[in-house]
Order: sequence, then C-alpha cells, then structure tokens
Amino acid sequence: MDFLRPASWEEALAAKAEHPTAVPIAGGTDVMVEINFDHRRPEYLLDLNRVGDLTEWETGPDTVRLGASVPYTRIMEELRTELPGLALASHTVASPQIRNRGGVGGNLGTASPAGDAHPALLAAGAEVEAESAARGTRLIPIDSFYTGVKRNALQPDELIRAVHIRKADGPQQFSKVGTRNAMVIAVCAFGLALHPETRTVRTGIGSAAPTPVRAKAAEEFLTAALDEGGFWDNGRIITPSVAKRFADLCAGACNPIDDVRGTASYRRHAVGVMARRTLTWTWESYRGARGTARQQKGGAA
Repeated sequence: MDFLRPASWEEALAAKAEHPTAVPIAGGTDVMVEINFDHRRPEYLLDLNRVGDLTEWETGPDTVRLGASVPYTRIMEELRTELPGLALASHTVASPQIRNRGGVGGNLGTASPAGDAHPALLAAGAEVEAESAARGTRLIPIDSFYTGVKRNALQPDELIRAVHIRKADGPQQFSKVGTRNAMVIAVCAFGLALHPETRTVRTGIGSAAPTPVRAKAAEEFLTAALDEGGFWDNGRIITPSVAKRFADLCAGACNPIDDVRGTASYRRHAVGVMARRTLTWTWESYRGARGTARQQKGGAA
C-alpha cells in the first residue's frame, strides 16, 4: 500500500487523477477500521491532512460552506446556531477523540447508511462540492448523492472539497437509537428540519434503508397539514392525529434489514417514535420562538 501526501488541494486533485483508486483519508475514522479488520486493502491512500482549507468554513448570507475535514467538535462548538441539526448529530459521533478528528467529508465519502451526519444533511437540504482536475467543480444535491450501499455519486477522479448547507431558518432536531450511549453505530437515526420561510419540512433517515433516505410522503403530508390548519400563523399545538400520521409515514419510508444491531421491525417502529418525538420538539421550539418574537414586537411598540 502506497501513501500519497499532497501539500495542497491542487496536488491532491492531481494525485487523484493519476491514481483514481486512491482512497482519501483525513480523520481516518472509517477507513482505518476497514483496513485494520482487513475489509479493505487499497493500493493507495491519499492523505489530505496537509490540505489546510479542508478544515475551514465560510459563512455567507444564506449558507455555510463547510470544509470536508472540519472536525465534528468544531461544528458542535462553533456552528450550533447556523447548523443546529448537524451540531446535534455531531454530539452522537463516537468519542471525543474521534469527534476531534472526523469530519462530514469522511461520512459522505464512505456513504454508509449508518453515518451520523446523513440525516441532518438530508433534512437541511445540503449540496456536496466535488472537484476533479479535469472537469472542475460541481455541486451535487444531497438527494442525488447516495446511489447504493456505501456508494455515492462521485466520479473516480473527484474529491469532496466542502459541503454547502443552508443556515437554519427554523428549529432542527436529530435523534439516534443505539445499543449503548456512546461509541456506537446507529441502529437507526432521524433528522427533522422546519423551514418556516418556505413553510416546508424536510426529514432524513439513517440506518433504516440501503442508503440514507428522506420520508417524502411524510414531508408532503405534514407540509399540507400545517398549511391547511394555519399552524404556521396561529402557532397552535399540532394535533395527535397529525403527529401520528406523520410518524406512520416516516416508518413507512424505511426499507431496513435484520442485523446484529436490530431487527427490521424494530427499526421501523423506532423511526416512527423518533419522528413523532422530534416533531414535538421542533414544533415546541417554533412556537416558543414565535411567542418570543411577538413579545419583543409588543415591547418595542
């Protein structure tokens, strides 16, 4: 196994073009496990740790451009306001040591359905910035990124440079079921984001299908129910029947398997429970923020 160590992004792209089978490694929290257990033996490892801009981010008016290697710890500590769903998901990643090393780019590159970042990225509506030396840069919508079990839409000569994520315009939540409280691969996971500006909702489901998926039928149902009931304007509590139907549709979006971490039936059930709970939490946050805004407006008047 040869070890390639580019000193810049340009050198990294050139190395990937010359060696398309080279496996990128930054935090190494996924790749090294596969190598140590002899599940993978790549011909080349492409070490990206000397490419400094991969660990940086830029905050624009509407989006955050998050470098592929920004550690989960920094997302938790410094981007909680802009990316609350991803910050919550980052809290559940393994141990403090791994959160200090791992980044979203590794989750995307591995494309495991159990990756903790995926539900939050789906719910937020992210775009993956990929680049090759020959074709330049393109943005891949997160909905099109996952193509199969541990497969993604990257071309052989492409590397992930960053992820573009819209700043939260409403409450976001993330929930995860595991066999213990830490250092655990998700039995299943669920992300939810309310988008009051467009009066829509988005979801993300992890470890309950061959790829991370959205519960689109559930999103459409809840969007229509919130609109028809005037909930965005009146701020009323969502009725139990709406919450139950949303949860059932989220569970129906799953296509899980039985494995050592859990059964398919348990995963479906758990996703439904998480969907109902996260809907309750996000809607209460929305109602609270709406009430605070009204009070401030009244006080200013």
